[in-house]
Amino acid sequence: MIIFLAVVGILGVSASGPIMAATMAPPLTIALWRNVFGAVALGIPAALKDRGQFASLNRTELKYLVIAATALALHFACFVTSVKLTSVAAATALVCLQAAWIALFQWIRGRRPARPVILGLGTALIGVVVITGFDMGVSREALLGDLLAMAGGALAAVYTLAGARARKTLSTSVYSSICYGLCSVVLLAMCLVLGQPLVDIPAEAWWGIIAVTVAAQLLGHTIFNHLLATISPLVVSMMILLEIPGAALLAGIFLGQALPGGTYVGLTLILAGLAIVIMRQGRSGLKNQPLQLPSGKKRKDAA
Repeated sequence: MIIFLAVVGILGVSASGPIMAATMAPPLTIALWRNVFGAVALGIPAALKDRGQFASLNRTELKYLVIAATALALHFACFVTSVKLTSVAAATALVCLQAAWIALFQWIRGRRPARPVILGLGTALIGVVVITGFDMGVSREALLGDLLAMAGGALAAVYTLAGARARKTLSTSVYSSICYGLCSVVLLAMCLVLGQPLVDIPAEAWWGIIAVTVAAQLLGHTIFNHLLATISPLVVSMMILLEIPGAALLAGIFLGQALPGGTYVGLTLILAGLAIVIMRQGRSGLKNQPLQLPSGKKRKDAA
């Protein structure tokens, strides 16, 4: 079941870059509405099923929710803007370096990764380079897009780490709906400050926003939020690396962007690196375990 969910999640986030690049609306506007729609779609059933969790949020849960939501909002602002400035393949590759950022953040906090984990991560990152070549410096605009994508990757790492802490006691739907809702508030403030349109966009752009909400927000981010309850943040972020060849293939099919020459070799290297990391630290994390309340009582997770 975990493998199936991971595949669906990867396909969902892979569609994010190509859809947003093709959507004729300002980046922040796209990011705002995909989070608003995602929060509503998950919040209504969560309120009916897990109302008690909303009412019993503690200070620690709120702290990590705010951190995750703020990091997610800034991540979207950087990533959605980057796909408008540089190629989808390059932006996706750089933002997916969140796995490297997570390993670095854990190292700084005193949790040095084991050698097999470093080997697996290095193998996967070589695959990223093989696919994209990191076309930095092609133009000033592309360079800015690449830098924004790198910043988006670091912010995605913060979002994933904070989300993993919050998901220890919150169900998927409750965590995701609150996180997307808080993220929407931050993005709304950014839109107002920067003078971005909220609803005055082409009619066809709404179809793109709905598509990216369903594919990337509900079937992508939310599935990975679900997996964070049982799989380590590093393994989840390694899985997201598979978004890179997926986005490149979709951009080639639907946007006519040239498919990087090393796509298939890079895909093989990413899969090999992911396998090494999972065998070293992900085996125990792939077992479904019930969430634990602070009181020690078990709580059934809601997908």
